[in-house]
Amino acid sequence: MKMKDKNLLKPIDISRALCDTVINTYEPEKLPGPEGRFDYIQGVFLLGMQRINNICRETRYFDYIKAWADSMISDDGVIKCQNDWLDDMMPAVLLFDLYKETGMEKYKTALESTVGRFKTWKRNKYGGFYHMFKTKDQMWLDGLFMGGLLLSRYAEECGAPEYLDEVYHQTKLMHDYMRDEKTGLYYHAWDASCEQPWADPETGLSSEFWGRAQGWVTVAICDMLDYFPENHPRRQEMIDILADLLSALARYQNKDTGLWYQVVDKGQLEDNWCETSCSSLFAYSFHKAVRMGYIGRKFAEVSERAYRGVLGKTDINDDGSIVIHDISVGTCVMDYKGYVERPRVDNDNHGTGTFLLMCSEYSLGD
Repeated sequence: MKMKDKNLLKPIDISRALCDTVINTYEPEKLPGPEGRFDYIQGVFLLGMQRINNICRETRYFDYIKAWADSMISDDGVIKCQNDWLDDMMPAVLLFDLYKETGMEKYKTALESTVGRFKTWKRNKYGGFYHMFKTKDQMWLDGLFMGGLLLSRYAEECGAPEYLDEVYHQTKLMHDYMRDEKTGLYYHAWDASCEQPWADPETGLSSEFWGRAQGWVTVAICDMLDYFPENHPRRQEMIDILADLLSALARYQNKDTGLWYQVVDKGQLEDNWCETSCSSLFAYSFHKAVRMGYIGRKFAEVSERAYRGVLGKTDINDDGSIVIHDISVGTCVMDYKGYVERPRVDNDNHGTGTFLLMCSEYSLGD
């Protein structure tokens, strides 16, 4: 398989090649990420693989996901290491399908225990989830993906509609307190106490619009809407919030590459750079939002440019293995210099996982 062939491959085919690349490189329990921890860095890749498996039904993909989960969950359903971080809640979304496919009670137990933790999760005075218990009063955009996918699916499949009200509330707080009126973009983080060194003393907001954080939000809302019934009183408001943010993001897409910058609104600065994982998340979101009718067909062009742009950051080696370039490593709240100086790496899970999510969506067609 030559590099020149990548533009001729269907999204499902290139995503299967990426899944095989990772399987051939890492044993499941050695998948890169915090070692021995139930964490989103492994979780986002495995979610992408799970979405691909739901389309093509490859036993080796299911077995790989299950093996990682089994390395983290004891036979009685106890998750071996799960910190008080929203990041460590995210992989529980994998357990719905694992339980359905196997009937193993340990997956249900681990799922229930994770969802149960939200009942006592620490919150700021507005009811916003702390991103981590140690980050007092802080909401980070990332958290909507880490908790929202899990709670919204649980709401529908486990008969707990109150969690739809919860994810709406968390979304609405981000819209009301983290959205910039001028650009329509969202700041990465908000300290409701205005105490952090990075926080604006009046608004509590961080200083920059980091790409991947906003990508987590758009994907989260797209997917959470799958579980909001048509007659839910907050459904249209959720759609409006999504459409507003996507409309803002469309204005910052690099028209030549189809990609978005690490710091979204500062593409004119020489040290800023186009980042692959956020571009994959935005591609996913534009494609799904158009397909579902949340935004107009005019945005299909944005979606197509984005997909081709991400593909341009991808190489296919002669042995068929995949390399995805220019992925930002994990990132906390920073200033502009901190974001643009983050290491740019190949095949980091942030990039491989988001690439698979994107391809799973594009495989569904228009």
